[in-house]
Amino acid sequence: MVEGAAKGRKTRSAGRFGPRYGRKSRVLVAEIEENMRQAFKCPKCGRMSVWREGTGIWACTKCKYTFAGGTYLPQTMAGKAMARNIKKATETQG
Repeated sequence: MVEGAAKGRKTRSAGRFGPRYGRKSRVLVAEIEENMRQAFKCPKCGRMSVWREGTGIWACTKCKYTFAGGTYLPQTMAGKAMARNIKKATETQG
């Protein structure tokens, strides 16, 4: 008899889709949801207690600081690049 893997180990959160949509799409969804559901560092108090409240809305459970961010992550790559550009522009002016 063949021993199987633990149930849900490969599919993770995308197991709810069953065999639909293809393996690659389900793996991508599982990775996005896994990253989205972890705790992030609060920009105000510095604790690892920022959670997603809704699409693009992030809140710290300790200091109650609420801010807008990316849909799945509180800081997107585009947002980080824009912050660098703004910082560089303000440094060269003053």
